[in-house]
Amino acid sequence: MKDGLFVTLDRSSFIPHPSSFVAKLKPQVRLLSFISLLNDSASEMIYPLLPVFLTSVLGATPVTIGVIEGAADGLASILKLVAGSISDRLPHRKPLVVAGYALAAASRALIAVAGRWPTVFTARLIDRTGKGIRSAPRDAIIADVTPPAERGHAFGFQRAFDHTGAVIGPLLALFFLNLLHVPMRTLFMIAVIPGAIGVVMLVLFLKEEPRKSRASEGPALNASVPLPSRFWLAITAVALFSLANSSDAFLILQAHASGVSTAMLPALWAAHHVIKSLFSTRAGALSDRVDRRLLLVAGWSCYALIYVIFPFARSLRFFVALFVLYAIPFTLSEGAERAWISDLVPAEGRGKSFGIYYLANGLCVLAGTILFGEIYQHIAPRAAFWTGAGLALAAAAAVMIVPRRRS
Repeated sequence: MKDGLFVTLDRSSFIPHPSSFVAKLKPQVRLLSFISLLNDSASEMIYPLLPVFLTSVLGATPVTIGVIEGAADGLASILKLVAGSISDRLPHRKPLVVAGYALAAASRALIAVAGRWPTVFTARLIDRTGKGIRSAPRDAIIADVTPPAERGHAFGFQRAFDHTGAVIGPLLALFFLNLLHVPMRTLFMIAVIPGAIGVVMLVLFLKEEPRKSRASEGPALNASVPLPSRFWLAITAVALFSLANSSDAFLILQAHASGVSTAMLPALWAAHHVIKSLFSTRAGALSDRVDRRLLLVAGWSCYALIYVIFPFARSLRFFVALFVLYAIPFTLSEGAERAWISDLVPAEGRGKSFGIYYLANGLCVLAGTILFGEIYQHIAPRAAFWTGAGLALAAAAAVMIVPRRRS
């Protein structure tokens, strides 16, 4: 039951019923979710090790890491706007999705042969170019095939599979590094394989209903669909949180600087994603039944609390607990956030709206990551984390300014 900001939840809100839950989803949603799992398992074999690889092997500084991650995400966000807008005017969004995942797979081979940090920078730009091309069209496909009352469920399911891949990836990294004693560079090359399999599956199995092409109406970026004011208010709140949500590479770097061994970093990252994979589908579906804004406020406030505590961690157990708790903000907000955006815009502007959403997110992450790196290196880690916490609380307050969606 929902009345204003007050919600009543029964026990079934979080008790999974897997077969009936998945059966509601369209085949495109299930396939794209599985491709996310494959791609993220490949990506997360590398990501927890990349900050250490950059600093210990290639001689990069924390500010360099901030520039690499922020610039890569900023590029992805710009391309998401372009790709999302173009996809609204094409009969099929699939080619953009396939090309995006193919670039991501290719970028991992370049990291494996990098001799200097600028090569890793280039590889990250290629990887994020792929993400920029695929993300908005992929999310638009999910929204296209899913009824509005089930979009939180669909986006939560996709995020759950994405995070399941982020569990599998670090565990594979632990297996190869600790049991088989594979060199780090060889591990990076192995990470090419899951992504390549995903590209082949997309080409063969992704079926998309053709839509009327609007290319004749003019260049994709000139003819625009008006977006309502409540959408722009929502984007403002997302942008504020993105300033707080700097690269997670700093959390890994902080854990390593506090004594966590390189071999245990993938385990920390896997623990973080276990929680996301277990509960993202349920949290997304919950947002279909309650005010989505409530989940965003709860998630972003929880993020702020964890950032306040993070600089005080000194033991492996403390970091394990924090990385597990750090999953909660994203479990609550990721599916709800994407469904919220799709609720606020007309269907013909869906790709464009997701592009704007990702653009605002990425550019603010770029600014926030560079800001965090500067404060972390030149003032104190504690000051950097507390700045992020303050921005997250401001974002949570801004969410409630956005009017509720009318049925």
